[in-house]
Amino acid sequence: MLPLPDLDELIAASHVVILPMRVRFRGIMSREMVLLNGPSGWSEFSPFTEYDDAESARWLAAAIEAGWEGFPEPRRALIPVNATVPAVPAVRVPEILASFDTTVAVKVKVAEPGQTLDDDVARVGAVRAALPAAAIRVDANGGWSVDEAVHALTRLADFGLEYAEQPVPDIAALAAVRRTLAARRVPVLIAADESVRKETDPLAVARAGAADLIIVKVAPLRGVRRALEIVAAAGLPAVVSSALDSSVGIRAGVALAAALPELPYACGLGTVSLFEADVVHDPLIASEGHIAVRDVAPEPDLLERYALSGQRRSWWLDRLRRSYAVLAAEARV
Repeated sequence: MLPLPDLDELIAASHVVILPMRVRFRGIMSREMVLLNGPSGWSEFSPFTEYDDAESARWLAAAIEAGWEGFPEPRRALIPVNATVPAVPAVRVPEILASFDTTVAVKVKVAEPGQTLDDDVARVGAVRAALPAAAIRVDANGGWSVDEAVHALTRLADFGLEYAEQPVPDIAALAAVRRTLAARRVPVLIAADESVRKETDPLAVARAGAADLIIVKVAPLRGVRRALEIVAAAGLPAVVSSALDSSVGIRAGVALAAALPELPYACGLGTVSLFEADVVHDPLIASEGHIAVRDVAPEPDLLERYALSGQRRSWWLDRLRRSYAVLAAEARV
């Protein structure tokens, strides 16, 4: 385990920024984050604001790994990526897809609070109409009950889904949905996301036979090396995804995808295209459906333009200190 750098070193390396977005995603129109300039490169600390200190500490562990240890050697130079369509009205789907490069796979958000299954069907249908040959996967973020998930996925299966990501909240429910769909011969694979990254035991979903594949994200799994260990132990195909990151954060996801022994699915690392601005002039976005493995460093003018100051800057630095305290306590055990 990498020794923790001094807290004062982390604070001195911190740049707190806010980036505007093109479209509402997870209920927000801007993304706040701390960028860290470490001896091995830049990294990002950006747990969502509702996460507690214990969960946020995992994100800080990943940022420290990236900035103070660096990434494993890559096995591949190009990473296939999917486009992401938020829970927008179907009429906006062409606009969203136009912000991405060549699109061979699309993740579509479904089960949005306040929306109906008909909204989801219309949105997925609009994607299929625009991209007849693309692989389509849907992400419910645990928003359905077992019965709702079975009903919804039975309808959405008509669009030829590649898989459904976290249709229900917990592992037992995932297993129930998977069994029921198989019994009814509904050809939709089940992917676990929150049931991997939010569980105390990220391998529980594999032991329960609750998923056909797993979604892995670097930050909530404490870094690239820990994520590689989890994928190896789970014995399931993996899709690398992101958490709405700047190009600095996406670089860590690219490093994980590049280091995996196998990469059978396009990765969910195309979310920089959902931002109105980034901290680099040459962002990590797909070209011809792939992101090239390369390092990125924020531009000084963009760090200055999008810098957070005052109370919000203090809030993020206080959060970094609390998360550091969690890691320091773990290190003493």
